[in-house]
Amino acid sequence: MKIALLGYDVENASAYQYLKLKYPDARFTIYDQRENPAREIPDGVEFVGGLKDFQGIEADISVRTPGVALSKVQVSGELTTATKLFFDKCPAPIIGVTGTKGKGTTCTLIYEILKAAGKKVFLVGNIGTPALDIIDQVTPDSIVVYELSSFQLWDLDKSPHIAVLLMIDSEHLDVHADLKDYIKAKSNIIAHQTSNDIAIYYNDNETSRLIGESAPGKKVPFTALVSEGNITIEGKVVAHSIRDVKLVGKHNLQNVYAAITAAWHYTQDTEIIASVLRNFTGLPHRLTFVSQVGDVQYYDDSISTTPASTIAALKSFHQPKVVILGGRSKGADFSELAHYLTTDNVKAILVGGEADNLQASLQQAGFSNFENLGSDTDMQAIVKRASELVESGGVVLLSPACSSIGMFKNYADRGDKFISAVKSLTQ
Repeated sequence: MKIALLGYDVENASAYQYLKLKYPDARFTIYDQRENPAREIPDGVEFVGGLKDFQGIEADISVRTPGVALSKVQVSGELTTATKLFFDKCPAPIIGVTGTKGKGTTCTLIYEILKAAGKKVFLVGNIGTPALDIIDQVTPDSIVVYELSSFQLWDLDKSPHIAVLLMIDSEHLDVHADLKDYIKAKSNIIAHQTSNDIAIYYNDNETSRLIGESAPGKKVPFTALVSEGNITIEGKVVAHSIRDVKLVGKHNLQNVYAAITAAWHYTQDTEIIASVLRNFTGLPHRLTFVSQVGDVQYYDDSISTTPASTIAALKSFHQPKVVILGGRSKGADFSELAHYLTTDNVKAILVGGEADNLQASLQQAGFSNFENLGSDTDMQAIVKRASELVESGGVVLLSPACSSIGMFKNYADRGDKFISAVKSLTQ
């Protein structure tokens, strides 16, 4: 048997281990667009690099890694993904979560609530743990919480028992053909549900609502229900004060309520839910407080790679702000972000390959309170300049609205370097 791995990252490394056990005599070949492998190639596996696409590959099974565009793939035999392999074998109900932003936070909250309620629960997917790594531990009485990106949903032919649709805005247009293709991929989270399944969707987001309302099963719209300062569900108080929620930003209240709504199908223990909300401070690089230097607060929101998520982050603060924007293009339109900046008390620092495009959008909107540092800089210099520009009592916010690739390895590397640079200000 010939098995082709189309791209070799965390998911396909996991798929290799899974398929090697299933087909011990198979011959594996890794095909990659990179000239050199990004990960160590297993013994006995051939590596073919420097490809422009994945056309004409002959194999019995080809496994597409999420970041490989479907338009670049044409192979003989079966085409699958690690996500499809997991859905085919998983004996437990799956809670799948998708959206443009907030997936990791929502998934982790669901996981923490169910774990605190004594459930046998697994957290997998785009959040970092490959699902196939834990497939042999999953039993019918387990619950799997699966963070699903558009790339994982693209060609998925099964849907989770509970589908959670967060805010959906344009994203990944550097890989998807267009916004329609991106939304179609997201729609797969409910496309294969049955009348026994559940779709939970963000009622205030048009795309999320339209997808959710088309689900064949139970439809559960959500909007954070706050009554007299309390967060409630079905008339029961799960947080006696919004202040009990440690996450910053109004948009995070929607993630909290999405998580509560999903977990509610397995536990209605309000004390457990309240305890998790009081103790959950968020995931790294997601609007995370870094430090206060003098009277200025520094926040790391490196995960924000779209204009919409950056706008949401900016709306979380009333103080004067300096926002660090830029990176590599993801095909985004910056006009809405540019217009928002004209309405807020904010200065911008532009960096990376998209700095000039950002500048053009800002100038067209009439916003001039920015500095363009371009790509010939580093995070130490960026943070130092931000510290000079920020007003007393203000906030410096890393929320780039762009991909990190180019100046940094990934969003985590970008966030880590920001944290390091902020700490150096106090030395």
